[in-house]
Amino acid sequence: MIDLFDGHCDTILKCYLEGMSMCRSPGHLDLERTRKFGRYAQFFAAFGSPEDMPGRALWEVFLEEAALLQRELEANSDRVALCRTGAEAEAAFQAGKAAAFFSAEGAELLDCDLEKLRIAHKMGVRAVNLTWNHPNALSGTNAKEQDRGLSEQGRAFVREMDALGMLVDVSHLSDPGFWDVIEVSTRPIIATHSNSRSVFFNTRNLTDAQFTAIIKKNGVAGLNMYAGFLGEAPDIDTVIAHLERFLSLGGERNVALGGDWDGCTRLPEGIGGIQDMDKLYEALLRRNYSEELVRGLFYTNLMRVVNEVCNM
Repeated sequence: MIDLFDGHCDTILKCYLEGMSMCRSPGHLDLERTRKFGRYAQFFAAFGSPEDMPGRALWEVFLEEAALLQRELEANSDRVALCRTGAEAEAAFQAGKAAAFFSAEGAELLDCDLEKLRIAHKMGVRAVNLTWNHPNALSGTNAKEQDRGLSEQGRAFVREMDALGMLVDVSHLSDPGFWDVIEVSTRPIIATHSNSRSVFFNTRNLTDAQFTAIIKKNGVAGLNMYAGFLGEAPDIDTVIAHLERFLSLGGERNVALGGDWDGCTRLPEGIGGIQDMDKLYEALLRRNYSEELVRGLFYTNLMRVVNEVCNM
């Protein structure tokens, strides 16, 4: 069986907005479909934007989504457990369960506040995107205020994440913000769902220099399955093209999966949801990629970074 650790999904938001269950859903991911994998781990992101919920305080949205995640985990406690460390994930696997890790997409969910960051850490959050598409007090984004890097508040936020043992996620961040994180953080960093800008130009994707910097930080970038970040008419071969660009830069230990499941409107041809990731696995083996490299992409590389950073 294939082991799989994916760095990003918006399934909690979909459950929150549409009343779905994590167990079975019409979206891209649910616990029934992921039973086909061996060891399965997933970062579930809390997320909210003014477009989705105008007038709502995003901290309250975060707390409500955290409570929803807890209810879903309790309702499915026979098949999934909340995990904070690699060791807790291994214990879940030994018990025949999947490992659910908790993340926050956009520090505005935490009001960009250090005390709320600490509260989120106590609640189990182990990765935070500093921004989503909207600029916040920490930084500009890839979509707006693209020339603005980390503020002093943003630098303090990164330093506190390092101290707490939380993964700094640079997906959605502005280019100057990315380079500021590289300067400030002393830990491996992640870009949970970002592809190669050299293969397909989009400011949501990583430049070669950025991915090389992630390598030097011993971090990972997760391949995003959203068609809009892959190419004009993407398929599984297009996904492999992004992988091959990262591999050409020396990233064998630094590429993972970050499907953006339930957070995107269109997937590449041949991929209907996370259940189809075995097609990518088999396509890579047919191209004579080693089992070790493919296992790294699907599981080992992201778990390595979790073990290095999320140890508290």
